[in-house]
Amino acid sequence: MRFAHFFVDRPIFASVVSIVLLILGGIAYTQLPVAQYPEIAPPTIVVRAQYPGADAQTVAATVATPIEQEINGVEGMLYMSSYSSGDGSMALTITFKLGTDLDKAQVVVQNRVSVAEPRLPEEVRRLGITTTKSSPDLMMVVHMLSPDNTYDQLYVSNYARSRVRDILLRLDGVGDLIIFGEREYSLRIWLDPEKLSALGMTSGDVVQALRDQNVQVSGGSIGAPPTGTGTAFQYTVTTQGRFNDARDFRYVIVKSTDDGRLIALQDVARIELGAKDYVTNSYLNGKPAVALAIFQRPGTNALAAAAEIQDKMKELSRDFPKGLNYDIVYNPT
Repeated sequence: MRFAHFFVDRPIFASVVSIVLLILGGIAYTQLPVAQYPEIAPPTIVVRAQYPGADAQTVAATVATPIEQEINGVEGMLYMSSYSSGDGSMALTITFKLGTDLDKAQVVVQNRVSVAEPRLPEEVRRLGITTTKSSPDLMMVVHMLSPDNTYDQLYVSNYARSRVRDILLRLDGVGDLIIFGEREYSLRIWLDPEKLSALGMTSGDVVQALRDQNVQVSGGSIGAPPTGTGTAFQYTVTTQGRFNDARDFRYVIVKSTDDGRLIALQDVARIELGAKDYVTNSYLNGKPAVALAIFQRPGTNALAAAAEIQDKMKELSRDFPKGLNYDIVYNPT
């Protein structure tokens, strides 16, 4: 009581002490580490790879295992988990301790992946291996579809990849985006096994012929210095590069016989433009759709990221062609 009366009897002194404490508190507030949304979930790095045509067991043995062996024991790692699916895809999630610098962790993981690359199949290395800062849990799913069937799933899928996916990936808080039910444009070549066998060929011979003849080359230039006198102009030679139409592939020479006959691709295969694969399908209310599964980037605010995604989709939808729409039916935020 005497301590309290000391300040009650001296109001000016008490006011000065209060003002000093207020000033010190204000200064300390700007210096102390304050987090409105403290980190609860440990940070994660996701490594993805693709092995077309392989089953889940083959992917696990030839892709997942070599990468896991190199990444295991990386600095700050708590544990890791991976899954390999029948469509040839592999995803490895590495979970780190709280407080780990994700940028540093991503670099370290990428270095370990580079060490494992020589042990991976050539097709996997050619398609590339991605290392991203992403949460394994879904933050939102955006469906794109044509309600009146004006556009097929192939068109909607490629519109989503070329006009929507990259824009959403640039938003703060978006770690990764996977398209379920994707129908990416691709050249589909249906080989006739009986004709190949009669010619003593395999599918590998056809693939090698396509790689050799469907290339982009530089034609050089004409009249470039140093040249002799009398050259008034300089020209850059433009050559036909990669084929830009499915019909152009019909005349790729896959073999020449001993009697001089040339075997074209159309002689042993049927060629068409279609989707890269038809393994996965996505539907919304019974209609074919494309599902954009969005994963959060660790260390960001999920509520703010979800709101930004919704605003961006509203903005993008203004430029959608007539007959194309979107809907967000899964938003746990």
